[in-house]
Amino acid sequence: MDYKYIEQLMERYWNAETTLEEEEILRAFFSQEDIPAELSQYAPLFAYEHAEKAVDVLGEDFDEKMLQMVGEAPRSEERPQAQIISLRERLMPLFKSAAVVAIVLTLGNAAQVAFQKSPEETPGMAEVQSTITDGKSVALTDSVANVERTVHSD
Repeated sequence: MDYKYIEQLMERYWNAETTLEEEEILRAFFSQEDIPAELSQYAPLFAYEHAEKAVDVLGEDFDEKMLQMVGEAPRSEERPQAQIISLRERLMPLFKSAAVVAIVLTLGNAAQVAFQKSPEETPGMAEVQSTITDGKSVALTDSVANVERTVHSD
């Protein structure tokens, strides 16, 4: 038997030029039992669709079955209600972040004072130390440099 037409269709199929009707012709041809040996290698490609139709597909109750297997109750068809979040609850993470930043800056300032050399070892530090004990607020890093410059320039 001459299978020129099928071979032409196969050539067009590999070039992606076949129509849906021509692909249906190929499926029908390869679903037969009498297929020539040179074309039998392509049979699983076209028989795949017929074999897949026989396989069970997911049913409408698939979700419920899976939830029962997991141990959860099936969901109702109602949509969940939107939760109302107040402005305070929305800004709470921002407040917490600001508190953490304030704590870190405070600890950094305390560590800066604690790890500095004693006033006797650092020139100009005695004036700064006296202002600290008097209760006056002074930024230590900037004022020490300024005090040293004014002391040395006079």
